[in-house]
Amino acid sequence: MRLVTWNINSIRLRIDLLSQVASVMNPDIICLQEIKVDDPLFPLDQCREMGFGHIAFHGMKGYNGVAILSRLPIAEWRPMSRCGRDDRRHLMARLENGVQIHCLYIPAGGDIPDPETNDKFAHKLDFVREITAWAAAEIRPEDKVILAGDFNIAPLENDVWSHKQMLKVISHTPAEVDLLNAFLASVPFVDAMRHFVPPEDKLYTWWSYRSPDWQKNDRGRRLDHVWVTPALAPSLRGMLVAREARAWTQPSDHVPVMVDFDL
Repeated sequence: MRLVTWNINSIRLRIDLLSQVASVMNPDIICLQEIKVDDPLFPLDQCREMGFGHIAFHGMKGYNGVAILSRLPIAEWRPMSRCGRDDRRHLMARLENGVQIHCLYIPAGGDIPDPETNDKFAHKLDFVREITAWAAAEIRPEDKVILAGDFNIAPLENDVWSHKQMLKVISHTPAEVDLLNAFLASVPFVDAMRHFVPPEDKLYTWWSYRSPDWQKNDRGRRLDHVWVTPALAPSLRGMLVAREARAWTQPSDHVPVMVDFDL
């Protein structure tokens, strides 16, 4: 089974790029974040034409939104709300083979890393706390569960271009990193990307639109993640970050991440 996760930053704007991902990477499952489309306008027919006969989505106009596209049968799916808000950030799909997939879009958190003065940052921290408690209560190590998406936190020193310069920048602050590590330890999950790439190596999935020459400067961050329960760790077979996608015409600032499973 091949899974791809990608913050597409508008599915309708980048539907042709999605088709390219589907044909070139040939995934069985695609988890999408920031689809930015209200449910009645979701491009269902176009996704089916790409070979995805089983589709779950939960979107809203202009913001957020998550979707799971699958070539494998989905037995059930449901959206999940966090922090008392219906902001379309968490979608669960259980495949007929028993694997449960969670597509997740954690809030970005704004610009100021102070929950007292920045409500967006406070919401981000609360979101991670709540989803950590949910995982600890609902997921067991022996369950076959995959979490994939844009977590908007780069936890390791080599998940950012400069650990020292990023310590006070939202996505790599100690407060966020501590909470994400607690989330990882809740079941515990296995970081599928770092299963293949040691923590000593740089690993990025996002490069800012603001960077005039992102390839030369290479000031990236690993904001996108795939985690699995211990039950699925032995089935991990490979991982790829599709860095070249950042150079496509009208790209997302995130690139697709692919993980292969022996399932």
